[in-house]
Amino acid sequence: MQAETKICQNCKKDFTIKSEDFNFYEKIKVSPPTWCPECRLTRKILWRNERTFYKRQCNNCKKNIISIYSSDSLFNIYCHDCWWSDKWNPMIFGMDYNFNKSLFEQFFSLSKKIPVVSMFTGGNQINSDYCNFTANNRNCYLCFGGKDNEQVSYSNRTSLSKESLDLYNGTNMELCYESIQCEKCYQLSFGNQCENCSDSMFLYDCRNCQNCFGCTDLRNKTYCIFNEQYSREAYLGKMKEFNTGNFQNLENLKLQFFDVYKKSIHKYAHLINSPSSTGDYLFNTKNCKNCFDITGTDSENSKYSHYSVFGVKECYDNYGMSQAEKVYETLAIGFESNENSNYFFSYFIKGSNSIYYSASCFSSNYLFACVGLRNKQYCILNKQYTKEEYEELMPKIIKQMNDMPYVDGKGRVYKYGEFFPPELSPFCYNETIAQEYFPLTKKEALEQGYKWKDREERNYTIDIKNEDIPNDIKDVKNDIIGQVIECEHQGQCNEQCTEAFKIIEDELKFYQRMNLPLPHFCPNCRHYNRLKQRNPLKLWHRKCMKKNCPNEFETSYAPDRPEIVYCEQCYNREVY
Repeated sequence: MQAETKICQNCKKDFTIKSEDFNFYEKIKVSPPTWCPECRLTRKILWRNERTFYKRQCNNCKKNIISIYSSDSLFNIYCHDCWWSDKWNPMIFGMDYNFNKSLFEQFFSLSKKIPVVSMFTGGNQINSDYCNFTANNRNCYLCFGGKDNEQVSYSNRTSLSKESLDLYNGTNMELCYESIQCEKCYQLSFGNQCENCSDSMFLYDCRNCQNCFGCTDLRNKTYCIFNEQYSREAYLGKMKEFNTGNFQNLENLKLQFFDVYKKSIHKYAHLINSPSSTGDYLFNTKNCKNCFDITGTDSENSKYSHYSVFGVKECYDNYGMSQAEKVYETLAIGFESNENSNYFFSYFIKGSNSIYYSASCFSSNYLFACVGLRNKQYCILNKQYTKEEYEELMPKIIKQMNDMPYVDGKGRVYKYGEFFPPELSPFCYNETIAQEYFPLTKKEALEQGYKWKDREERNYTIDIKNEDIPNDIKDVKNDIIGQVIECEHQGQCNEQCTEAFKIIEDELKFYQRMNLPLPHFCPNCRHYNRLKQRNPLKLWHRKCMKKNCPNEFETSYAPDRPEIVYCEQCYNREVY
């Protein structure tokens, strides 16, 4: 089929479905989407709460737990141990399919009965209770996404790292602070897109650099300050003069570095060994279009997919995947198993095949609208069928979904092929990562038909006002540990501000060792500040800014951004 322009039934804006897209939809036997790519992504990640925690009881063992579900949740919340035990059977909740009700009504009814795990963690988590979507972490605090970390706090998408704070998308990092999209670095603070750098601060797009400060686009350099070469003695003298343990000094140095950053050259996209691909942060991909944060090996022929690892093939419209094939409209599936294929409109699925409209199912095959199943096959709404009965009933349900679709409170229509309606999500908009990628005010969220979580009353007394935080780390005493410190935003921002925060013992030792001042913002506000330094999950068609270069490309740098954006050839000539 030829490319067609459609009107998104959510945002009412035009979007294009290309001929190769129609081929994919035909292959998996679904109708083309009625929501644009951005709205489809928002609709999915509305089901992913990473960092909004509540204290509550497990509905089974009654012990006090940390959960991503509040105490007034409609769902049946179990702690990790109870949920993974064999003391309950999800099949006892099985329902006959009712052709007088929509699929989504029946699925929602089933979901409220079946136990839901309080947090999503795996492997051997040790002393890491306040972590979510993580595995094999030891002594970690407020980490989200990633695995195999030790003594890492306030970080996202970080793996194989130790003794670090405030990282986003980091791998093999040690004694690092406030760094974004970096790997294999040691004692790097305020790094962005750096690799194999050590004993440095304020670096952007640097490789194999040591003892550098405020530099951009450097390769194999030592003792540089603001991109100027210094002798070792002069460099060390200058660093002593900077005194980065002083908060006001550090803020002034940030401004100086930003002036250097604005003059630096930016490659249009971070594509490594990724022919015929568009997006950003793609490594070892082939023919992946409009994709972001895909790493690992052998990912190919995919589109509108985000945050994926270890080989994804023929996958459209997904967030969070690992080793998956022929997958469409899913959230958090795969998880490093070799048996992941044919997932559609589902979330939190592992090691399975041919799964439709299901959630939290593992090592299963041929499920339709099921929740919490393990090692099952040929089930619909958690009821067991024979292979023949399943194959006879499933087409009838699909027809019924098209003939009697679900209509949400905003009049949006959900036939077979659409992901779950946002209004059925167990989370409010501002509890989920949708607020991180596509921030809305309460008014905007409600107008678009999304739920909103009002700020809960916090019962604490501020011990240290923001303006009274010691200016220099040398003036900080150990008695600050555990005291309630006021966040500079005071809850007035739109960034899930916690209004106040505490300094824990290991954190203070880190600041003292690294000669860094205490932060003035709560962990959530610091997280949102790191997100602002990442480009959006969106592409613009632009030309290379190098004079007389005719090259054009798709880039996540918007045309009104201040950065100097070059094509790959011009970038390489200038930087290498």
